[in-house]
Amino acid sequence: MATLSLEEAEVSRVADDFSALEERVLRAVELVKSERAARAEAEQHSAQLQSQLDAQGALLEQAQEQIRNLERDREQVRQRVERLLKQLDEIAS
Repeated sequence: MATLSLEEAEVSRVADDFSALEERVLRAVELVKSERAARAEAEQHSAQLQSQLDAQGALLEQAQEQIRNLERDREQVRQRVERLLKQLDEIAS
């Protein structure tokens, strides 16, 4: 009888150990699922940000080209005004 109760205690302990292990495995699986979902979300967010960055880069290039064109136009107007002022000075002299 003592052997039987010892075996029952051993089986009970093994069952408890197995239950604890099963619980840890289930928590680990849930953690992996959660981390995978978070990673997928982070990758999606990163892709969206990269897309926005690319669009902003294109807009920046357009703005820089417009600035270069405006500076070129301004220089041409400045030169024309200087020529006109020079001609007016020659007429006034």
